Amino acid sequence: MLNFYSLFSGSSGNSLFIKSENTKLLVDVGVSSKKVENALLDLNIAPNEIDGILITHEHTDHIQGLGTFAKKFDIPVFANKKTLDAMPKQKEKIPEKNIHIFTIEEKFEINDLEIKPFSIPHDAANPCGFNISKGSKKMSIATDIGHITTGILKNLQESSFILLESNYEPEVLMYSHYPYILKSRIAGPTGHLSNEEAGKTISQLLNCNLKQVMLGHLSKESNFPELAYKTVVEQLIKNNYEENSLSLSIAGRDTTSKEICV
Repeated sequence: MLNFYSLFSGSSGNSLFIKSENTKLLVDVGVSSKKVENALLDLNIAPNEIDGILITHEHTDHIQGLGTFAKKFDIPVFANKKTLDAMPKQKEKIPEKNIHIFTIEEKFEINDLEIKPFSIPHDAANPCGFNISKGSKKMSIATDIGHITTGILKNLQESSFILLESNYEPEVLMYSHYPYILKSRIAGPTGHLSNEEAGKTISQLLNCNLKQVMLGHLSKESNFPELAYKTVVEQLIKNNYEENSLSLSIAGRDTTSKEICV
């Protein structure tokens, strides 16, 4: 058993929940500690049952409630050193005994789960995505991606489920109220992934045992769930996508997703 829930996903805050028979993990705590606590309780998960929190990078929408949540419930936090050093206000709240440093591209274990962090291009200290595996079952988390690299594609291969960023639609971004410098950052090589690029990425993985994809980290200002879904499906159809071969869904901004079973 390897199950996934998106608790919060979007430019306003991100937190994901993964569980197996023996392990319960969060990936990021990018909203308030109380919001994550309540979301877990809605799933009948006691927050103090969480075995670890994996951190992708130090931007506020991924760590806003981290220190408070980790301290309150005495939970280990796993991050690479550059990311940890880039979030001093959160780091000082976490007891030293609960800080665990990992190295990107090196696997480590938390109970019955194997974790492999992999590098992503984003304007942060040392950002990463994660492969999370249990035996032959593998899922991947990949958001905040300026552009897709061969390394990312290699790490996503053989994943049964992927949470993949589909952040913006270029034309919507162009006419949004964002200042020009922010528009350039989002669309740049260390910014975020567009709907079309998400579709192209999924297309390249259709023959790699991929069964389920959830589009995540959608922008509130420069995207719409229906548009992201439509654009991705159009890309898949161009690549001989069979409608029943892949389950495609959208992560809600403030609502817990359906359970994904791998």
